[in-house]
Amino acid sequence: MIKYLNYLLFRSTSIIFSIVPFKILYLFSDIVYFLLYYVVSYRKKVVLANLKNAFPEKSNQEISIIAKNFYKNLADITLESIKGISLNNKNLLKRYKVTNPEIMEELFLQNKSVIGIGSHYANWEWGVLSFSLQFPHICYGLYKPIKNKYINQYFKRSRAQNNMHLHSIKETKTLFEIPNEKPALYFMISDQSPSNLNSAVWVNFLNQQTACLHGPGFYARKYNLPIVYGDVQRIKRGYYEISLSQITENSQNFSTEEITQLIMKQLENIIRKNPACWLWSHKRWKHKKI
Repeated sequence: MIKYLNYLLFRSTSIIFSIVPFKILYLFSDIVYFLLYYVVSYRKKVVLANLKNAFPEKSNQEISIIAKNFYKNLADITLESIKGISLNNKNLLKRYKVTNPEIMEELFLQNKSVIGIGSHYANWEWGVLSFSLQFPHICYGLYKPIKNKYINQYFKRSRAQNNMHLHSIKETKTLFEIPNEKPALYFMISDQSPSNLNSAVWVNFLNQQTACLHGPGFYARKYNLPIVYGDVQRIKRGYYEISLSQITENSQNFSTEEITQLIMKQLENIIRKNPACWLWSHKRWKHKKI
């Protein structure tokens, strides 16, 4: 019953935000930022510890500025994710634009399926909604189920509204075996903390030994799939541009560890340019290498 009530509360909120103009949405976002940072102090110890460990060369004042900007980013993308569910395709594509789709189009013409890599940087949710509109491939997305089954079912339906075929991360092994009439794009988030340390790949990431998911590298090698990274940058509030870069062409020429290092190095370069847009509230370094 509690889960269903939480679902009703969430749906009521999403309906309200579906009719609220973006200008008003960002007024709400400013309030959410204030509450998260100054009142609730949501995971502030985790955020500050992560930032200090990642950037030991930065002063406390610099760390504080990044932290505040992170909470502003977190508030924006939280409300944008809810708002995005109701965006029509024309508005979505105007606000979330791939600048060089020819990279994917060329791979499609070569009849190549692709592993597309994203991260918890800037707004990643709109990518799930828009990529199937911008790329010629059949699009598959892997997601981590939400514990509330009602909200989970709703998010799965909404995220799949533009023919993005969603599968739980528990189905990763079988996803690549699905027969397709044309090349497929397998969209994967690369910067999550692995639940199984036995298969983790350890990488020096942001000055720390970091346990990373082996999946992107493993499946790229197994099926010799090229890897394309999507760098999402906010142009202004509510508008994003995504720049694609090909990480590997013949993935079997690399080890799983080498591919993982290439992916995480790409992410680190992006984070260092604008640290505030990454998800610093995540307990990313809870695992330590023994």
